[in-house]
Amino acid sequence: MRAATSDDVPAAAEALADAFADYPWTRWTIDADGHGGRLRALHHLFLSTVALPFGQVDVGEVGEEFVSVAVWMTSTSLPDDVWARVGPAAAELAGHRAAAAAEAEAALADRRPSEPHLTLASLGVLPHRQGRGLGAATLAPGLNRADRDGLPVHLETSAELNVRFYRRLGFAVTDVVDLPGGGPRTWLMRRGPRTRAVGWAATAVATAAGRGEERTR
Repeated sequence: MRAATSDDVPAAAEALADAFADYPWTRWTIDADGHGGRLRALHHLFLSTVALPFGQVDVGEVGEEFVSVAVWMTSTSLPDDVWARVGPAAAELAGHRAAAAAEAEAALADRRPSEPHLTLASLGVLPHRQGRGLGAATLAPGLNRADRDGLPVHLETSAELNVRFYRRLGFAVTDVVDLPGGGPRTWLMRRGPRTRAVGWAATAVATAAGRGEERTR
């Protein structure tokens, strides 16, 4: 595991696009026409203009293969004008699903925490590398930072299998939302800070190995 740099953006966007290829949220909010390219471009946009400048991106490598990405944002790190600049480009990439994407965001906005927190914005493991504990290993640096800083962690996921994965890492469901217009069910989850961060990651990796990996929004 290591911190990503701007040079990693293309590979990280590719890895996230592969991990999210069949994810319910992105299938609902991104046009099916050229879906893979749109998804890759959206991840590239978010990584380069939001996550790297204002958050933290952790990447995992096995040998020379780029295998996993975790994207973290703090609740206070993003200037108000960033979304105003990024939003039009994201809407264009969403294509005919832009309205559905906006409705989905609106449905979740008031349910998100107001307390200071760390958000897991994205976690992806290459499909052929899933089921080996890499998801938990990729989360370890960010969860340790949250524990160190005394911050809870918030995430949203639209896959029920992911809910079980996160529960094993100490998350609990705080809300469940069925997105408007027949969109996918989305779970909001929270993990409180732990007073003893040392040693938790090894246990998490052992617990999660072989039980699926996360592709959160």
